[in-house]
Amino acid sequence: MINIILTGSIKALLDEYKKAIDELISNIKPLNESQLCIIVDNYTEDTDCKSIQTVLTHIVCSGYGYTIYMENAIGLNKTRPGKLSFNTVNQYINQLNLMFKYCENFFHSNPNLLIEQTDISKKIIVNWGQQYDIEQLLEHAIVHILRHRRQIENFIKKQDEQNIESK
Repeated sequence: MINIILTGSIKALLDEYKKAIDELISNIKPLNESQLCIIVDNYTEDTDCKSIQTVLTHIVCSGYGYTIYMENAIGLNKTRPGKLSFNTVNQYINQLNLMFKYCENFFHSNPNLLIEQTDISKKIIVNWGQQYDIEQLLEHAIVHILRHRRQIENFIKKQDEQNIESK
């Protein structure tokens, strides 16, 4: 692949995406296998939100999904990968970085994309019913990381509180 220097909105959004991922990584890096895998929310019906492990699995799978939506919007016929669950934080860190690289490579391969689209018929319709242009979908991907980073921070606090109470 030719080394394309990204600029403008795409570069800014990718920088923010990477920043959000790096912040998430700094939060999960100190966790051990037990903290990663323990069920924190026994009450949720959302299987993606029971433990830090399930949240991270969801984040990685969704991150690939967002890029695949964009790829398919420009005529590529890509299939979203299945969810892969891991038992260590380092495996998730690796997957988060690979997920970002996959997205970044999409923009390097398509540097002249029209990322803003006002024509509704050209918007990307996602499986939860919303319609996005590429810019909005990338913004959604960033906020998705931020929301789940916050959720993981709260899970870590809850684990810490439970550890204090059990002593």
